Amino acid sequence: MNFELTEEQRMLADTLARFVAAQYGFPTRERIARSPEGFDRGMWRRFGELGAIGALFAPEHGGFGGAGDDIAVVFEQLGRALVVEPFLGALMAGSAIARVGNAQQRAWLARLIDGEAVLAFAHGEPDSRYEPARVATEAERANGGWRLNGAKAVVLCGEAADGFVVSARTSAAVDAEQGISLFWVPRDVPGMTLRGYALIDGGRGAELALRDVALPADALLGEADDGFATLEAALGCGLLALSAQALGAMEQAFGATLDYLRTRRQFGVPIGSFQALQHRMADLAIDIEQARSAVINAAAALAGPRRARERALSAAKYTVGQVGSKLAREAVQLHGGIGMTWELPLAHYAKRLVMIDHQLGDEDHHLARYIGFGFEGDAVQRR
Repeated sequence: MNFELTEEQRMLADTLARFVAAQYGFPTRERIARSPEGFDRGMWRRFGELGAIGALFAPEHGGFGGAGDDIAVVFEQLGRALVVEPFLGALMAGSAIARVGNAQQRAWLARLIDGEAVLAFAHGEPDSRYEPARVATEAERANGGWRLNGAKAVVLCGEAADGFVVSARTSAAVDAEQGISLFWVPRDVPGMTLRGYALIDGGRGAELALRDVALPADALLGEADDGFATLEAALGCGLLALSAQALGAMEQAFGATLDYLRTRRQFGVPIGSFQALQHRMADLAIDIEQARSAVINAAAALAGPRRARERALSAAKYTVGQVGSKLAREAVQLHGGIGMTWELPLAHYAKRLVMIDHQLGDEDHHLARYIGFGFEGDAVQRR
């Protein structure tokens, strides 16, 4: 198996790296992250012009990438700069539309790829506990269309979204894979309310309440009751993206810590010359390489059979969760008291790494999911 990036992917990585280094420094990032919208629309359009959004989608859907490696390349560079623009929601919502959307819904992809639209993915619920099939939001047929009732939690950039891909249950039990459907819900539809708030690691999220939201029949994505495969594929893209983003953030935090150890002096010598600290940094370097291997494996498995794909994705998410939390603790400790200060970028990298572990399933969830997919059959062994 060839793990080398293509020339186009290397060029994209270099272009993104130069752009975020020049245009997305830490003061700029903090200003954007604490803004009323939680991201910068002008910056979002510039990412579109660079091709960073288009790289997430296949050519037949208006992009020029869409493979696991393409997603990993983009999100690793975004992680290095802690970019808060709505890439994750765009990837998951856009992948669902690209997979089963009708012509009207797919028209949004062109606007998304250009950076002219913001799409959000509304799937998680207050009581879902990371389980992808646990959907309590209900959709029922009414007046030739659909009526939705329920709630969605922590919808990234929900306040600013032009539309949402929403999961809802159209039949079967609340935690059954069968009976889930996906819907395109435009912004400002009557009956939908949003409560926005700042996220602890930057940017904004929203709670989404649906009260007798009336949608036309063509708001359905794909077939009724048969949306779980599309949902799982979209979440899989998100898991890979978060894992690659964590990898980029880990490498940046590791580099900052290494620089600090080389410059901070005690007893007349750099503290990086102390053997105990060298051993700790060597352990972290090995852990990051393990995380990189897990991300590469997940990227290669993204388009493969379900069982191998889900195991690889859960393995990557578990690994970056474990390594990211460890690196966050070690980096802060090695910096000493300054590692806790708001003004030092490292503290924000540590916070982001801890929060990535809790997005789309934490370590415990993905360890159980990895074990469950190790048994015969495709069904996950539930706890």
